[in-house]
Amino acid sequence: MSALEGRTAIISGGSRGIGLAIARVLARSGANVALIAKTDKPNPKLPGTIHEAAGELRELGAGVLPIVGDIRDEERVAEAVDQTAERFGGIDICVNNASALNLSPVGELPVKRYDLIQSVNVRGTFVLTQACLPHLRRSDHAHVLTLSPPLNLDPVWFGSAGYTVSKYGMTIVTLGVAETEREHGVAANCLWPLTAIATAAVKNLLGGDQAVARSRTPEIVADAAGIVLGRDPRSYSGNAALVEDVLAEEGVTDLGAYSVEAGQTEFFPDFFVDPGRVAQPPPRA
Repeated sequence: MSALEGRTAIISGGSRGIGLAIARVLARSGANVALIAKTDKPNPKLPGTIHEAAGELRELGAGVLPIVGDIRDEERVAEAVDQTAERFGGIDICVNNASALNLSPVGELPVKRYDLIQSVNVRGTFVLTQACLPHLRRSDHAHVLTLSPPLNLDPVWFGSAGYTVSKYGMTIVTLGVAETEREHGVAANCLWPLTAIATAAVKNLLGGDQAVARSRTPEIVADAAGIVLGRDPRSYSGNAALVEDVLAEEGVTDLGAYSVEAGQTEFFPDFFVDPGRVAQPPPRA
């Protein structure tokens, strides 16, 4: 029996990409899944809606609750959390996946865009996690998982200061929860890939089809997320882990199945990681 069977997870931004891939892993493991996302209607630049995602998860046998909402709206988030707890009898897992991307330097980033990435990334993580905490404290398998990086202080990552502040802020919020909620048995961890992941953001904003070809699929993050969320929350908390390291700890070191293009051996490194790590196999446990 999976440690996730019968558990309930709420995921922000789960209508496509990494969020939907994590939702699939949870659904296959027997968990209920609530999705909160803005994409109610089709968008030619962003395929997939929350309703299409919900239908797919139901076909996998999961109990599903799609909630149209913006995580910047704290009242809507509170409503979504209450709806989820009422529908499924509680909440065991909070996944902070929703994120906004803008790599402009300080001199070129409009204040309105700066506010957007902070409100979605840092504030959204704070708001959803805080709303879930009363329910998580009542769970015997409580996890917060945030898609954010280790705190790499190499100045090379400070050029895109607005985005870096937002992603590091997500990590700080999450690791803070790990410290303050430890006594309640609530685990909080961050997860981040070494390589670029083939999402709409990579294709539309970071290099088109060429960038996608040198990326890995969202499933690599989802499989690592499933491992983290299946662990004992009292013994695994306070980590900013890399996806490839988590998989290696479970003996998964052949990552060929996660390549967008079969046989690809060169990948774009993700932000905030040492590019040298991408060319090296992760350490074995």
